[in-house]
Order: sequence, then structure tokens, then C-alpha cells
Amino acid sequence: MQDSHGSRAEGPSGRGEGRPLHVMITANAAWNIWNFRRPIVESLLAAGHRVTIVAPVDDMLSKLQGLGCTVVPLKMDVRGLNPVADLALLWRFRAIFRQWRPDAVLSFTIKNNVFGGLAARLAGVPFVPNVTGLGTAFLSGWLLQRVAETLYRAAFRALPVVFFENDDDGALFEARGMLRPGQAWVLPGTGIDLIHYAAAPMPAHPPEAPVFLMVARLLRDKGVIEYVEAARRIKAEYPQARFQLLGPAGVQNRTAIHLDEVQGWVEEGIIDYLGTRTDVRPVVQAADCVVLPSYREGAPRTLIEASAMARPVIATDVAGCRAVVDADVTGFMCQPRDASSLADAMRRFLCLSSQERADMGAAGRRKMEREFDEKLVLAAYHQALRDVTARG
Repeated sequence: MQDSHGSRAEGPSGRGEGRPLHVMITANAAWNIWNFRRPIVESLLAAGHRVTIVAPVDDMLSKLQGLGCTVVPLKMDVRGLNPVADLALLWRFRAIFRQWRPDAVLSFTIKNNVFGGLAARLAGVPFVPNVTGLGTAFLSGWLLQRVAETLYRAAFRALPVVFFENDDDGALFEARGMLRPGQAWVLPGTGIDLIHYAAAPMPAHPPEAPVFLMVARLLRDKGVIEYVEAARRIKAEYPQARFQLLGPAGVQNRTAIHLDEVQGWVEEGIIDYLGTRTDVRPVVQAADCVVLPSYREGAPRTLIEASAMARPVIATDVAGCRAVVDADVTGFMCQPRDASSLADAMRRFLCLSSQERADMGAAGRRKMEREFDEKLVLAAYHQALRDVTARG
């Protein structure tokens, strides 16, 4: 993993982890921590550190507690910007940090990064945020973006380390004055457990009848509408092709797509809606190609998991996706917000032979082995904790 100036973060050293730390981890959902950050939690616990989770109440808090974490429920509104509610959140974070006095805080998701970062400055607590993507604020117009930039600048300006999951986002923050040179450390996403997500043989579908799969929260910003429109066009030419959609509908986001709209696509015969799964591996294994036409990403977990399982991918040529996909080698790229471009990429896939598809998937697996092993991410977090706690 490298920072924006090319220096390399070292992994855990032979001198050990030093004294046990109290590490607080916060995000806008315990579900997020359980599904995407659990390896970090387990690695910290295994190293003898005490871990406290600060997140809104959901079913995953008890599971994190079962790992050995202390849990502190957090009241927050995850949607939009409300000055009164967000100021209350800032003071809530400050009270939690002052009460629990952690040695360091690891933070994920936008509001936790911004208001947690501001509160950590007030409480004098070392704070390490991870900007997993720019989110809706940077896609929703000039005014909201300027507000977000101002908040980020105030929250991040004094931090020694800010993690990003692709080079483009780190460079943008630096160019807009939200970071100083040297603050950005770039990670390979959340990393991937290469044993759990093992390479799988391609399914034995006829070349003209592939299964395309999109795994994502059902948001317009994820490119769901473009995926459906491209599927409509391709099915007119290749009626045996199938288009699956897996992910929760009606989530708390202003670009959310509701279940009744999804049901309309199912009734039209365009989409097979698979709902949600606790384990996506069997669904990915049964697919020929995984598609993510998102408008912007940090480092998309969907594509990382698919590539680790040796599946070709189709993704938009945007920040985040570019870091995961080697164009025309591990998958195809298309333009964002462009159903025609996405359909063209699907046609290119349909023209590949079975062997060419398998070779593309194998290239994706090799890329994950070289660049996205979760051990790289864990080493970076241990290094960052050593750095920020040594600074006091």
C-alpha cells in the first residue's frame, strides 16, 4: 500500500505491537463493521488490544460483542445534512471519546469520519479515518459538495494519517485542500481473504446464454437503472441471457430504489431479483460475469470478491473501479451513466469464447493475489496505530 507520494507503509515489525491499546471503531452501521471490517477487529483482538465498537443499534452489534468487543450504541441520522442533528452527533461523539478515553479511533463512513474527526480534536484523541468513497455528497451538485469539502477540511487538517481506497480520491482531497501532502495512505480496498473467496471454475452455460450478476445496494448511484436498461437491450438480441440483481432495496439513501420498482422489472422479464444473501459466493460462482456500473466507488467490494473467485467483470471507468479492473485483461470498462456503453461492454463479453472468459477470470484472480490480499490492509492499520499512538 502506498501513500499519495509513493512512500510505502511498513507492516507489523519484529519488535511486536508494543503495549495493548484501547481501539475504538465507529461507522454508521454495525452491519458495515461486521461485513467489511471484521478482519481488522479480529486482528486487533488477536494482537491483545481492547476493541470498542461505536455504531447505531442493529443485529450485528451482538455478533461483534460475541467476538469480544465492547459495544457503545450510537444515536445518529445517517441521511442527509441537518445542522441541528449533526451538531448533536458531534457532541455525542465528544462525550463518548471523553468518557471512554480510547488510545485511538478508527472511523468509517462519511458522518462518522467528519463529526467523529471534529469531536476527536476537541477530546484530544488520535483519530484515523478511512474515506471509502466520496459518496452522494460529491454527486449531488455544487452546494452539497462545497459543504462536504468544508467539513472534511476542518475534520482532517491536523490528522497524521487518512486512509483512502484508491489513488484518485486521495489526489482529489489533496488538490482541493482537504489534506496536506503526505497525509493520504492508499489501501487496496478492504482487502480480500483469498482462501475464503477461492477461485471457482466457470459455469457450464452456453456462450450465448451467460448469467450477468450485479451485487449492490439498490441505489441509482450504483448504476442500477443503467444495468436494467442495458439488460433490456441485450435480451432483445440474446433472449437466453440472464440478468440477476442481488442487494437490499429501499435502504436509507436519497437515491434508493424501492422494491415495487424492482418487482416491475421482474414482471417485465428483464431481471431476476435475488434479494439479499449472507454469503454471496454461491451466487457469484453460478454467474459468468459480475457487473457494477456505479457512478463512483472507493474500492468496490463486489468487484474484488468476483475477481478473487476468477469471474470476469464489467465496471464503469471511474475512480475506484479503475483500481480493481485491468481494462480488457480482467474485465471490460464502460462509461458511467450510459446504458448504451454498458450494453456494448456486455456485447463484447458475449463475443468471447468460453476459454477467453475463463482466461479473463484467471487474470482477475492473479491481480487480487498480487495487490488485494487482506494482509496488506491489516499491516497498514497496525502501522498507523503505532504511528498515531507514538505521537500521543
